[in-house]
Amino acid sequence: MTDKLPRRIGGDGDGPAETPTERLLREAMTARASMVTAADLRPAAPPKNRIRRLRPVYAVTVPLGLAAAMALGVLTFHGEPVAQDQVPPPAATLTAAPSPTPDPTGEPSPTATPTDPGTSTGAAEPEVPLADGIASSAPPASNTPTSAASSYTFRGVKFKVPAGWKTVPVSTTRVCVLSPGTPTDPQQGWDAARCEPYGVLVVVYNSPDEIGGGAWPTTDDLVADSGWGHQPNCPIWGRPYFPENGYSSIGTPVRTKPTVAGRTIDKTQWNVTCKPGDTFTAQLWGMGLDQVFVVANGLKSDYQSGLTAIVNSLDVSGHKSPSLTPSDKGAKDIAITVDGGIGAGQKVSTNGTPVTFTVTYRNTGLKTYDKLQPLVYTKEYTGTPPSEMVMINKGKLERQDAGVWKEIPLGMGGGMDYAMVGQQAQFSLAPGESRTVTYRMSLDKLDGPGTMPVSVQAMLPYDGSAPLTSLKEVIVPVTVVK
Repeated sequence: MTDKLPRRIGGDGDGPAETPTERLLREAMTARASMVTAADLRPAAPPKNRIRRLRPVYAVTVPLGLAAAMALGVLTFHGEPVAQDQVPPPAATLTAAPSPTPDPTGEPSPTATPTDPGTSTGAAEPEVPLADGIASSAPPASNTPTSAASSYTFRGVKFKVPAGWKTVPVSTTRVCVLSPGTPTDPQQGWDAARCEPYGVLVVVYNSPDEIGGGAWPTTDDLVADSGWGHQPNCPIWGRPYFPENGYSSIGTPVRTKPTVAGRTIDKTQWNVTCKPGDTFTAQLWGMGLDQVFVVANGLKSDYQSGLTAIVNSLDVSGHKSPSLTPSDKGAKDIAITVDGGIGAGQKVSTNGTPVTFTVTYRNTGLKTYDKLQPLVYTKEYTGTPPSEMVMINKGKLERQDAGVWKEIPLGMGGGMDYAMVGQQAQFSLAPGESRTVTYRMSLDKLDGPGTMPVSVQAMLPYDGSAPLTSLKEVIVPVTVVK
């Protein structure tokens, strides 16, 4: 019987030996495998195209010889050791992942940590405390003092000294707080005792003796037209001087009553012109019952915030107030109310039409005043007719006494007559009692438009020899129209 298959070559006798074709195939595959090293092993590139659905593979029975021939043909067809579509593709190129886009809300990423001092994380900068405990989100400027305000006590009165300012005691009753802008050599002959215009003067009286004898300032200076000084001086920053012919003009005093540390404090402000081009602002605060005053004349507006900090920090709880003068007692005891044609928002024409108004005096204290004298007059303003002698408003002012109109001076004039014409209208005022006095006023066509101050006062009797003592004054601004 003849074998259908040719005899195998190289058999070991226990099984069929491999054919020459199979041996060639095995040797070729072994040679190819020996060429692959560890360095050749790398991941395949990720798929770039859409994955296609594979067609089903059908199993087909192929004769062993034909299979071997096909395999040999694939290996040697293009002279390549393996098929072309079996060559590993190039490795994928690694690229940095794109940075995450910032959150639209501006909030930093929870995992972000600064690695460089100059790197911003988006967080808010810490607030920088100011001298008075006020917080600011902006860092201080390079030319702004960074030290905090210091506390200073003078005769029992405490206040804050802003950073960069310094205190210079000038007498037993006053201390000067000089601003940071004070020149090293301010002017020949200038000294800190005057304080203005470079500093803020704090005055504290401890006894009635310190208040009398022409002391300045006092509560009377708060209600005076030129309450910042007895002798004209011009505190112009960098070159203060004494004007030869006095002041060129004095603006209408502006009076307010701010609250400081729970107490009402009086403030009066004046705008003064020494001569054309030389104008300064005078500011005076006063605690009449405590006899504590703050003065700032000609201070640069750059240091107004420091001045305000000094005033707002006043603490007089440790100061023993001196005995009150009659004027101070009256300021506390007497209340004045003005009603009628010159009240707030009222206008007075210069066509001569009379305007009637009333003044009511009320005793709110515990003392009985045997005699009080009413006083009303108009003060100089921008519309006052010019004069070579005394500038005085034109027109007529009358007071009603026992049903009869009595003409009285409309303005101060050149003497004290205006303060003596109220003797017939004197009255007593017991605690809780009030008295109303009626006036009427008409202005002249020579009077110009503007705001005219009307002074309304309660005085102690004045006969021309005794001191003029005004217990209380109220300033009513009247709008004058043509």
